[in-house]
Amino acid sequence: MKLIPLLAILISLTSPARAHEFWIAPKAYQIEPGAAMVADLLVGSDFKGSRQSYFPKRFAQFEVRLGEVQLPVEGRLGDMPAMNKVLPEAGLWVIVHETRGDSLQYRERSLFEDFVAHKDLGDVLERHAARGLPGLAFREAYTLYAKALVGVGDAHGADQTVGLHTEIVALANPYTDDLGDGLPVRLLYEGKPRIDAQVELFGRAPDGEVSKALYRTDANGEATLPVEPGHEYMVNAVV
Repeated sequence: MKLIPLLAILISLTSPARAHEFWIAPKAYQIEPGAAMVADLLVGSDFKGSRQSYFPKRFAQFEVRLGEVQLPVEGRLGDMPAMNKVLPEAGLWVIVHETRGDSLQYRERSLFEDFVAHKDLGDVLERHAARGLPGLAFREAYTLYAKALVGVGDAHGADQTVGLHTEIVALANPYTDDLGDGLPVRLLYEGKPRIDAQVELFGRAPDGEVSKALYRTDANGEATLPVEPGHEYMVNAVV
């Protein structure tokens, strides 16, 4: 079973109306060695989002990795798509993006409460109150992390841990491995497995229909996600 894969991870990103995802969207998931990988950075939901330009002051890292090979994604200020990078070797390349920290303020208390509930953030409301923070007049700091797996040539290889503060790692190659039993992933926080944590799976079928489902990690911080051939998937988690 071969898929069009997309792995993304989100840390506390919201809008005034609802939680949004942040992801890397390649124009083509599989290319030949020496071809350019072109990809957008998007913020939105249901695989629809606003394009973000190449703006180095807004990101802490933007690079591609293949095993020990680590190359920066370079561009001109304001470029859209934000990525246009030649990938010289065959294999499973990992695109990595980490934003610099930012903050926001909720317009309504209910938006904060809904976000905490939807993202299964536990006792955040209780801890917020225990610290004596105001119910609404506060700013929430957030950082965004995203990865995408793209195949070059025969797409051999594996995803890898890249050292993000929080990270999703695919434990199978979505281009070459048999995923009949699902795609296994591991969720990490500060390099350690997150146990019994919520993982969201967004899927987009060839006809454009979008599906969503929630899963939980096991005692090893892992979850196996059901997938189908030819679909596009985004895996999302918040901490």
